[in-house]
Amino acid sequence: MPPRNKAAKNNIQDGALPQQQDCYEGERLIHVLKSIRRGIASARALAGNSLPEKVWLKQQFAIGVNDVTRVLERMAAVIDEGSTAQSPFVRLQAILLAADCNPKWLMKHLPTLAKSRKVPLIIVKDDKKGSLRLGELVKLKTAVAIGVKARGSAINQIMEEILDGDEPNQRALLQVQ
Repeated sequence: MPPRNKAAKNNIQDGALPQQQDCYEGERLIHVLKSIRRGIASARALAGNSLPEKVWLKQQFAIGVNDVTRVLERMAAVIDEGSTAQSPFVRLQAILLAADCNPKWLMKHLPTLAKSRKVPLIIVKDDKKGSLRLGELVKLKTAVAIGVKARGSAINQIMEEILDGDEPNQRALLQVQ
């Protein structure tokens, strides 16, 4: 049996996530989650109530590590600037990832997979409550990973504003002044 790479093993135990992702905590996290909740409510109202809420949420989000991984693996890897091998049925606009996942190796593959697919990560840090906060968004107790599916809804507009660094609450405050 070949010897294991000790650096990789320590990295898993430390649970260190790559630093290129955007990390939200404190007041900034509260504002972002409120704006996402408003986006979910407005998109749900626009879509009508023809579907049960859980079914509608599954159409808008990939919920859980397994579902997010499945959607990412079905997406084609970006080879050059803007060119892909094939067009996927469902694309992820962004991934919300709770920093309090234990054990860390459950989600260790997601940053690398997301980077290869050019999907931005948003890390949610909240003193052991990040997974609870993400679960509230999708009407579950906890959720370690949530992928926002690109469907052109109000949720996607809010996520685009967050990813561009122009948080909706900050923009509204600027318009009032």
